[in-house]
Amino acid sequence: MASYEEKTIQYLSTIHSPEDFRAIPTEKMGELAEEIRSELIRVTTKNGGHLASNLGVVELTMAIHRVFDTPKDHVIFDVGHQSYVHKMLTGRYEQLDTLRQAGGLSGFTNRFESEHDCFGAGHSATSLSAGLGFAMSDQLNGSDAYTVVVIGDGAYTGGMIHEALNNCKKDLRLVIVMNENEMSISKNIGRFAKNLSKLRTKSGYFKTKRATGKFLRKIPLIGKSLYRMVRGVKKMLKNVLYGSNYFESMGLSYLGPIDGNDYEAVEHLLREAKKLDESVLVHLKTQKGKGYAPAEQSPENYHGMKPQTTMETRTSFSREMGIALASLAKEDTKVCAITAAMGEATGVDEIKSVDEKRFFDVGIAEEHALTFAAGLCANGMKPFVALYSTFLQRGYDQVIHDIALQKLPCVLCVDRAGLNSGDGATHHGIFDVAFLSQIPNLTIYTPITFDTLRSAMKEAYESKLPCVIRYPNASEDQEIVREFYPEGLSRPLGFAKNFFDANAPSVVIVTHGKIVKEAMAAQKHIVEHGVSVGIILLEVLKPYDILSDRLYEALPKNDCKILFLEEEIQSGGMGMNLSLQMMRRHGLTTDSFEILAIDDSFVERRKLGESMYEAAGVSAEHIEATVLRLSK
Repeated sequence: MASYEEKTIQYLSTIHSPEDFRAIPTEKMGELAEEIRSELIRVTTKNGGHLASNLGVVELTMAIHRVFDTPKDHVIFDVGHQSYVHKMLTGRYEQLDTLRQAGGLSGFTNRFESEHDCFGAGHSATSLSAGLGFAMSDQLNGSDAYTVVVIGDGAYTGGMIHEALNNCKKDLRLVIVMNENEMSISKNIGRFAKNLSKLRTKSGYFKTKRATGKFLRKIPLIGKSLYRMVRGVKKMLKNVLYGSNYFESMGLSYLGPIDGNDYEAVEHLLREAKKLDESVLVHLKTQKGKGYAPAEQSPENYHGMKPQTTMETRTSFSREMGIALASLAKEDTKVCAITAAMGEATGVDEIKSVDEKRFFDVGIAEEHALTFAAGLCANGMKPFVALYSTFLQRGYDQVIHDIALQKLPCVLCVDRAGLNSGDGATHHGIFDVAFLSQIPNLTIYTPITFDTLRSAMKEAYESKLPCVIRYPNASEDQEIVREFYPEGLSRPLGFAKNFFDANAPSVVIVTHGKIVKEAMAAQKHIVEHGVSVGIILLEVLKPYDILSDRLYEALPKNDCKILFLEEEIQSGGMGMNLSLQMMRRHGLTTDSFEILAIDDSFVERRKLGESMYEAAGVSAEHIEATVLRLSK
């Protein structure tokens, strides 16, 4: 990690509210921006988090809080991970060291954290729909509040943004700030465009424009008609020389583009946007990683950073999945990879080393990614779609309607499955087992070693039906390998266990995924109480009818109790499905088993130092207490 000179904090420490920030003289904004960048680098290096995007929006966020007044005015960020500066300027600087920590500040905007966070956002492309809701409700209620929506240009690859634009009304107090930092949305090229942009940033431009319009409209009899004619001629001339753009075609006023890292220019343009008193798009161009050379040169490496204490070079399930996929692609030219703006993070960009044409990054468009995969598959290709579990939620209908219903053998690689520390409730992968379990024609694999991952990839590749392979944001755990796979994997996937019938455990824990480590920790303490407990580690969940038969055969022949353990939501999950099948098919009674899973709640760590498993009520301590109760 390259060094960065920490600044002496003079102004940030005085900001306990937006009013305190606005009391700082304008000429000190440059010094404040340096302080903010220094603190962003210091804290994200220590705690992990999104650095490059926040470095890019420093001046923009400062200008927003200079021009608008939260919480009366509403500021919505897309995605909420670029809100660290916003948190500092709204009275949360003293808590900054707790960012993304148990009981600390969220890594995203959070309605329960501050009145200045009017809307939570952990997924992209939701902001404008929400902002439109705020602006419309203010209009209906007679409020003069403004709604400001800050959208990175990458979010415009998400369909919801365009659905919301299609519903924007002209007469709303809605300011849409397009933060262009990677790709060009509208081509603003040529000398006329550059000169127009410069002209619009001059302090007298808008004043003259308003005065001219007012003068023309006051001319008796012909004033209003003359004003409309002049506006029409101006628009026609601009379209001929400059070209219209998408946003103006949608009926929005358009200002920009300007340098979004020029504080004075941004503040000026936002004030002018505010005076228009209508729906307006302000186009800014910012630099990701601004002010920190390594992040400027490689912003992708400083997007989602891991905490300094966990930075390592070990491989991961994501990486190993990509390597296995590339190997399959070498053998079969029909194999291709699809991701939604997560090529490197999910590992599927490995396929580019085999054939770049078979790698498809469709942007932040999960629904499209899945139906696109269905189309490829229906025409003979073998697509592997890599998505985080939390983002797969957006494509539920597509999995049902476009893939499973048509029995198309697409392979869904579900990354970040299970509980995930750091990013909070928006990024836990705790719902996919429940919602995928309800879908016919699916097989669900849950590998927890690299060998079982590769076997799942191979079986899914050979399947004639759609398959799901879910795995955690982790590396292989050697203790799990030694405990459950001492001789490697030389069989079809099903399950592994760490007991034999002769042991006759009184309780058997049936689980899957990385939570098996909590079960193993509990097991060591439970034997000290004289209770024998075994563990069955599932590698495949669905089809549940087949699994229940195999599981029943693997259970000890004594009257053991079963604890179904999972780090996913209980309702509709593995435990409920398996217990139901075993009651139906094998006469299991309700007093023979118990389910320990995440209750009907979203999981947030609210206590300092609390682990995700403790917060979810599925930690080793919870397991131990449940097993001891069952054994009585």
